[in-house]
Amino acid sequence: MPSPTAPARPGIFAGLVAIVTGSESGIGRETARLLCEAGAAVVLNGRQPERLEHTRQVLAAAGHAVAACVADVTDYADCERLAATAITHFGRLDVLVTNASISQRAYFADMQPEVFARVLDSNVYGSVYPLMAALPHLRASRGSVTFISSISALNGMPSGSAYCAGKAAISNLAHTLRLELADTGLHFGVVHIGFTQNDPEKRVLDAAGQPVPIAHRPPRWQKSQAEVAAIIVRHIQKRKRRTVISFLGRIIVLVHNTLPRLGDWVVLTTIKRMRKFYE
Repeated sequence: MPSPTAPARPGIFAGLVAIVTGSESGIGRETARLLCEAGAAVVLNGRQPERLEHTRQVLAAAGHAVAACVADVTDYADCERLAATAITHFGRLDVLVTNASISQRAYFADMQPEVFARVLDSNVYGSVYPLMAALPHLRASRGSVTFISSISALNGMPSGSAYCAGKAAISNLAHTLRLELADTGLHFGVVHIGFTQNDPEKRVLDAAGQPVPIAHRPPRWQKSQAEVAAIIVRHIQKRKRRTVISFLGRIIVLVHNTLPRLGDWVVLTTIKRMRKFYE
């Protein structure tokens, strides 16, 4: 069994231990990689054992301290195992990044109730349960929690009702936890991610719950996964409350706060002129 101590490696996160949910691929994988490169020991997580093990092997081969836990973050017992993995392998827990979630590509009126619930649960309980399981350890280390949200939570987005609702919920959750746990020294932050290049196999759910490719996004609007991960890691380092990624995201915040009707007009106009952007 691995020694229960976080390895001493150089970097701004030297000696710290992180869990990144949904890190077998995509943004989560790149965030885990950068945390490792900055000195942290990282517990990887995902639901696909082969893909998760491949990511673990790649990072371990590069000399990083990593462990892996196959876990469904909407299952509290699985999340308890996930938190225990950090303690068993590395003896502590300092950073939690709740990245795992399911998205959608379906209008509300067409969605089956169980599909709406599945998307919503992944985005709400997929953050709540890992945090509940990890909270005692994070309190002991006065650690950091970063919820991965989306710019679509800032103003809503057609064909994304359950996803937008879930991402907005964790933003309010972070605010509430800052108030409830103000005297603990814990950091609660939210990163609102914009359009990002995805792995080719990335899938979201349609109205019937079937996996389909993500809707079209103009390449010029997309950041790479590595760019997004670097922003997330800086957010954690600076213990920021909120980070909105991309110029488009900052425009959405400005318009939503100052000219909300203009924002709605833009969305309603693009639904008619850029249908493939939503459908």
